[in-house]
Amino acid sequence: MKKIILFTVVLISASNLFAQPPAGVQAGPAGRPGMSAPSIGHLYGKLVDSAGKAIGDASVMILQSKLDNATKKTKEVLLKGKATKSNGEFNFEELPVAGPLKLKISATGYKSFEQTVSFQRRQEGQGTPTPGQMPGGMGGGFDKDLGKITLQTEIRKLQDVTVIATGSGRLKMDIDKKVFSVDKNIVTSGGSALDVMKNVPSVNVDIDGNVALRNAAPQVFVDGRPTTLTLEQIPADAIESVEVITNPSAKYDASGGGAGILNIVLKKNKRTGYNGNIRAGVDKLGAMNGGFDFNARQGKVNFFGSINVNQRKSNTVGSVNRINLTDTPRTTINQNNTDKSTGRFIFGRAGLDYFVTNRTTLSLAGFRVNGQFKPGELIDITTDSLFNTGIKSSYSERISTGSRSFNGKGVAFGLKQLFGKEGEELTADVNYFSGKNQSQSLYTTNRSSQGSSATSTSLQQLLGTGTDYNIIMQSDYVNPISSKTKLETGLRASIRGRENNNSNYFFDNSINSYKLIPSTSSNYTNKDNVFAAYASFTSSMKNFGYKLGLRAESSNYNGELTNTGQKFGNSYPISLFPSIFLSQKFKGEQELQFSVTRRINRPNFFQLIPFADYTDELNITTGNPNLVPEFTSSFEMSYSKTFSKNHNFLASTYYKKTTNLITRYLEKGVNPFTGREAFINTYINANSSQSYGLELTSQDFFTRWWDVTTNVNIYNSTINATNIKDVSTNSQWSVLGKLNSNFKLPADFTAQVSATYQSKTNLPPGGGGGGFGGGPPGARGGGGPGGGGGGFGQAQSSAQGYIEPFYGIDVAVKKTFLKTKALSATLSVSDIFRTRSFNQYSESEYFTQYYNRLRDPQMIRLTFAYRFGKIDALLFKRKNNQTGQGADNMQ
Repeated sequence: MKKIILFTVVLISASNLFAQPPAGVQAGPAGRPGMSAPSIGHLYGKLVDSAGKAIGDASVMILQSKLDNATKKTKEVLLKGKATKSNGEFNFEELPVAGPLKLKISATGYKSFEQTVSFQRRQEGQGTPTPGQMPGGMGGGFDKDLGKITLQTEIRKLQDVTVIATGSGRLKMDIDKKVFSVDKNIVTSGGSALDVMKNVPSVNVDIDGNVALRNAAPQVFVDGRPTTLTLEQIPADAIESVEVITNPSAKYDASGGGAGILNIVLKKNKRTGYNGNIRAGVDKLGAMNGGFDFNARQGKVNFFGSINVNQRKSNTVGSVNRINLTDTPRTTINQNNTDKSTGRFIFGRAGLDYFVTNRTTLSLAGFRVNGQFKPGELIDITTDSLFNTGIKSSYSERISTGSRSFNGKGVAFGLKQLFGKEGEELTADVNYFSGKNQSQSLYTTNRSSQGSSATSTSLQQLLGTGTDYNIIMQSDYVNPISSKTKLETGLRASIRGRENNNSNYFFDNSINSYKLIPSTSSNYTNKDNVFAAYASFTSSMKNFGYKLGLRAESSNYNGELTNTGQKFGNSYPISLFPSIFLSQKFKGEQELQFSVTRRINRPNFFQLIPFADYTDELNITTGNPNLVPEFTSSFEMSYSKTFSKNHNFLASTYYKKTTNLITRYLEKGVNPFTGREAFINTYINANSSQSYGLELTSQDFFTRWWDVTTNVNIYNSTINATNIKDVSTNSQWSVLGKLNSNFKLPADFTAQVSATYQSKTNLPPGGGGGGFGGGPPGARGGGGPGGGGGGFGQAQSSAQGYIEPFYGIDVAVKKTFLKTKALSATLSVSDIFRTRSFNQYSESEYFTQYYNRLRDPQMIRLTFAYRFGKIDALLFKRKNNQTGQGADNMQ
């Protein structure tokens, strides 16, 4: 039956094509009585700007004049429309060949363009086509090439632009990520990426610009590459979408990324000009901060630069209560800590992009960083017996002062090459970073005993220096096999080296000078290399999509204690990291996704270095050079649903299994300064760990002036360390919740309330080494810049304790000024109820211990910011931001 219908249609069409009107009959528009013109016209061209650069994603419409039967007047109606490709080309087929058509083009940042188009052409040696004759042959006669159409830039100064940050985001799921498209009505010119992030489900942004994904700080990418750009430096009108990657595929580095990736995808349609931002602020402790950013493009060169200066003043208080179970009789130790630190941090960055051709871009960027810090700490320790045995109490007071400094510099070079096939591209990047650091600390300890007026004083000095370098080379290639299928491949090499020298001196009264203690000093060097290659294949069939990937990495690590000649190392010739992503779309804007990945976590320098820090008798820490990497297999399933009236819901369930888990552990040793038995915090490879949970995220726009983002993560975790001493945590269910509520108030005021709640949870594994001897990573820097040596007496193995519940609430109010809202003032208060306190209980066969810490509660900050210039979204056109690697390795 279908064949018969097809044959009939072809037959009728053929007869109409060759039929001639009877003599004396008035012909229709195409030469046939009462018949409409055949739709066989072909129209194409290319959009460029005044510099000859292609304009992608522009709106191109074909309008046709028709008679309105109701009004009896001619009006223009839309015949066809589409957006230009990334190379600026557009193409229309099956257009009516008789009568004029109107071409109308519009693009953000450019003046509108209109042109009348007609397919009728003069025939060779003739004038206007004769009635009844087809206007031209069936070949090239109806192919009309408009050539290059140049659009003129429409320059609007910032003073003419109003920022609108209300509206809703739209959630969809890609094959290996969640994609949050930004409605054009939400953010307009003059805003920043922070305005966009506030509307992205699963992402929390406080008014200071701190971003969290799944309750942890993610890596921020721009167009698929790490970046040092801050969110304030990225114009909101340059953003097309935000990709949230909680389970990175084989395309990404197999190490790190535990908190996922936020990838900002920039629009292809950009504008030229310049823009900048000036900001300054102060907090209640008097610490000041300021910064300046500037971006400009002229012709084929784009320049960008920024400088930021942050002063640091911080106050921390804490205590430790420990019962030593192995002492006879048992003793109790009470320790109170007061920590005050000051310092400053300067970061400068500059670079340029050179657009060699429409398809080739070269990028060069460099940065310098410097930090100077002066940590100070006072520790009071009281030791007593639990029983009335006649043993006298002892007291000690330790005062620590010192200074730390670091200097870093880096450079990055990038190449991006586009090809004729849409979506085909090749990128190549080279990054180099190097840094130097030095520190000196002086510890004065005064001791006394109950009933005795005699006191003793000991002096200890710790001197340290270090250097490091990091070279990263990477290349990626994307080949779109078809509109639904593509192949991605890439190569990456990471070459790192570090040298660290620590000299520990004890004041010897007999010689009246400091004496080096070799057993507590170390000179250490290490080198580690990672070489990787990956390939992934993506395709889809109707509403089902899949992505299969495989990454291969070869790694090796070598370390040496240069003062003793002792060497350490490990090598993994080939490690494979497969990834599978599946997705299925359903009716009613619903989607289901499933993913499986394998990743690695290599021990960092501070977990490996065998240098022992004896500056705090209750918190002696050392690394373990025999650690090996841990491997994690992750499984995740997600369901998303978009409801009406701007309500989005996302549910994810996940399971992670880690082998050779790197975790903290407590062991017995001897303190060489006192000669007494001591407990030493170090790191081990436990058998395994597992965690699984359910994450729920909703974003609700209740009114035009009030929206709420809610994120709840319910999870269970267990650590198995039976390979050490039959140690294992109990299975512990925990809840981590975040709520972010934004209010748009009259008189250009906005307000934000953010809340966090953490229920009782097992101690986290791993950590950055140094610092709090097992405290929250980054809380205090044995390894980070500005960290204050030593730390509060703290825990041993993660398999031996828990963190008590806590919550915190932050409030902020922002006011914009001027007609353009370019000037703003923000007042914020963090932890307004002083409840964000870190409280921990730990136990072992040696002791039980309670520990707490409170840092900078009820911190008040006042910040002023001013934006200026002509918005220049073209700053990011075809950029390949790879400079972030250097900054990341500076941590």
